[in-house]
Amino acid sequence: YFEPLTVEEVLAIYEREKPDGVVCQFGGQTPLNIAGVLADAGVPIIGTSPKTIDLAEDRDLFRAMMDRLEIPMPAAAMAVTADEAIAAASEIGYPVIVRPSYVLGGRGMAIVHDDENLAAYMAGAEGVTPERPILIDRFLENALECEADALCDGTDAFVPAVMEHIEYAGIHSGDSACFVPSVTIPAEQLATIEDYTRRIAIELGVVGLMNIQYAILDDVVYVLEANPRASRTVPLVSKVCDVNMAALATRLMLGETLASLGLTKREVPYVGAKEAVMPFTMFPEVDPLLGPEMRSTGEVLGLASNPGLAFFKSQEAAQTTLPTSGTVLLTIAERDREDHGVGSPGHNLLVAARTFVETGFSLLGTTGTVAFLAEHGIEAAAVRKLHEGAPNMVDAIRDGQVQLVVNTPSGAASEYDDSYIRKAAIRAKVPYITTTPQAYAAAIGIAAHLREAESVKSLQEWHTEIG
Repeated sequence: YFEPLTVEEVLAIYEREKPDGVVCQFGGQTPLNIAGVLADAGVPIIGTSPKTIDLAEDRDLFRAMMDRLEIPMPAAAMAVTADEAIAAASEIGYPVIVRPSYVLGGRGMAIVHDDENLAAYMAGAEGVTPERPILIDRFLENALECEADALCDGTDAFVPAVMEHIEYAGIHSGDSACFVPSVTIPAEQLATIEDYTRRIAIELGVVGLMNIQYAILDDVVYVLEANPRASRTVPLVSKVCDVNMAALATRLMLGETLASLGLTKREVPYVGAKEAVMPFTMFPEVDPLLGPEMRSTGEVLGLASNPGLAFFKSQEAAQTTLPTSGTVLLTIAERDREDHGVGSPGHNLLVAARTFVETGFSLLGTTGTVAFLAEHGIEAAAVRKLHEGAPNMVDAIRDGQVQLVVNTPSGAASEYDDSYIRKAAIRAKVPYITTTPQAYAAAIGIAAHLREAESVKSLQEWHTEIG
């Protein structure tokens, strides 16, 4: 049936078809939102119960459960007025991530750094009531985000692989590139993620599929949210790990147990890189910045024997093929130049810049970025910003002097809006990158591609390598 996912339509189909029950886990967030009403109308819900869905969706109940299980979550609060929001944020500490209740795709979410912007956000928020407050969470700045898809039977859970996001926490999971399985997360933290996933699944009583989003900061694993449904990453994890999660979840919903399925954790000796497909080439005047609100229109997967090559393939599949020679334009916000060791924005940028130079690229940069690179022994030529006169970086991009743009946003505090750099790249069809982790992934990807070319393999050939 090609019908809207509303209670009326589903009930009409249910009355006509008279099925044994309805599965709500494979349609994203929308069917979960109507599961309770369907159950009240006498429709048997197969798999995870509406009560479990409500428990996972209700932030107060879910946080109480996390406290009971002694699993860390970022500090959070709810507010209806601007005064309540400012009081909550001062207790939690800036930056905070704010969002309306019950949103799809991160709509209306924002990262806020001060009282003034928080008051402005609250003034612009629509439909805020005590029943639908604004949710305020501590934003874990520069945290590594990851997620786990799990198969659950109500008493146990199985996680085929942990996905490691390439962008930092704060970018919607649907927009973030990621590696499957994880590449840099230590074994101890992977074990913690699997343990938390299993305990949450058992406590909730999930039957079928579940997705949990995590953030790792200062060696602490935090739970961000749990969704008792299939996530958009299920097909990717299934393909990479050779585990048909949708079919197995259906069998679990129909009463089989994980033990009877005989699933065992297997070592995947290659890497999958998921990349989001963005629509910005169709909208050249839209700033292509990524944030908490989802903007992608599809996803692709690159498989290779190492992370760099997998990432390079994923860019090719997303039709943003990375260059293998030429000039890289670097214009990096001040906060992203701080080097706090492995994985920090400054570290990622320096490793990326060095790798670009080692693979034969020339570097162009704005005054501040050039000075930062020079401090670390990396040579780059300076180029003017738009307001500094001509010739400037827009001229360089337009005239074909730049093959790759790496620009991290300056933010609201910047005196000059730098979105023109990203828009110029889109108009000139030059690949662009807006985060330092992705700059690092691109640099190692180009280096891997130049070093070794892999022949095309079928999915079945990759699967024969799994231990």
